[in-house]
Amino acid sequence: MSSSDTVPATGLSTGLSLRAVGAGLLAALVGYASSVAVVIHGLTAVGASTEQVVSGLVLLGFAMGLTAMGLSLHRRKPISIAWTTPGMALLAATGAVEGGFPAAVGAFVATGLLIVLAGLWSPLGRWIAAIPKPLANGMLAGILLKLCLAPFLAVSQAPGMALLVLATWAVVGRVARLYAVPAAVAVALGAMALDSSGGLAGGAALSGALWPGVTFVQPVFTWEAMVGIALPLFVVTMASQNIPGLAVLATYNYAPPTRPIFLATGAASALTALGGAPTVNLAAITAALCASPDADPNPARRWQAAFVSGIGYILFAGLAGVTAVMVTRSPPILIEAVAGLALVGAFGSALMGAVQVEANRTAALVTMLVTASGLSFAGVGSAFWGLLLGGAVHLLHWRPEPRQPGK
Repeated sequence: MSSSDTVPATGLSTGLSLRAVGAGLLAALVGYASSVAVVIHGLTAVGASTEQVVSGLVLLGFAMGLTAMGLSLHRRKPISIAWTTPGMALLAATGAVEGGFPAAVGAFVATGLLIVLAGLWSPLGRWIAAIPKPLANGMLAGILLKLCLAPFLAVSQAPGMALLVLATWAVVGRVARLYAVPAAVAVALGAMALDSSGGLAGGAALSGALWPGVTFVQPVFTWEAMVGIALPLFVVTMASQNIPGLAVLATYNYAPPTRPIFLATGAASALTALGGAPTVNLAAITAALCASPDADPNPARRWQAAFVSGIGYILFAGLAGVTAVMVTRSPPILIEAVAGLALVGAFGSALMGAVQVEANRTAALVTMLVTASGLSFAGVGSAFWGLLLGGAVHLLHWRPEPRQPGK
């Protein structure tokens, strides 16, 4: 039993911790500002209109906020929830599918239901965990590669704004790495707001976006979207978000049961998908902000940080309209540049995990290169084919470990 499980949910654990409140607000700010451009880029890539992007961001804020608040309060553990940033990069790499955005919404619903199934039927979760880590990392690296190149490609297309964003990211990262991407996003959003290309129409759109709304999207279930979006999105969410998120919690001696987490996040994802929102899951990066001793020296009070981060995400839902309008009306390459900066760290970690073990290196590189190639066959995107072909190479090169003498 972990040390955090031995502390009763009374006494010190119920006292308000100002440090935990501050850590929770910071986690929400970093989580939102660092990757909101990735979410918007992913949704527009699969065909969402500006109104549908706004709707998705609003519902994402409530889905993340309410599930984080409910799970952390109920389990008295810092269970942080986030959107699937690698999954949004997957959408950006996949692009539009047959059936348009309604088909993508059908894939979002299916992904949520698969996560619920993983909570109800434990073998499914074990199968995902059994995917060789080099292949999972290779697929993720291939998904992220194009976006991570975008900040440097943007210099040739929008040199002024691109260089300003890159300089902000580099300078702030030298002083406080945690704030590098949020600072770059803030500069980019400021440049977008001051860009005169939007004219009066842009100003009118911003004023009309102050009150964001929710738009129902009738889901369409197509074979292409199920195989090209739903299955890779489920694998990416489980392998790159939920499993690392549990590992981060375990690092700080928290071991919450997975069933309620998967049931809550899967159900929330399936329900809010009807308004254009993609998947929510365990946080991985911002989880450490809420679970570490920096949130509070007392492990029994750190759950308050995750609870407050949920409140923060709900508050950020009110900014969905302004954020979406500014981002979608800006040069696409600049949006990709900001999204790419937010994913550089994730790309580095995925690439390291893919090539670290020499015996699996070839299969992992095949997975990465096929995924990055943008290969589309029978309406199915490259992430699926990358994992399939990389898995075939892995099986071809696999050799059983020699048995030890006497066994």
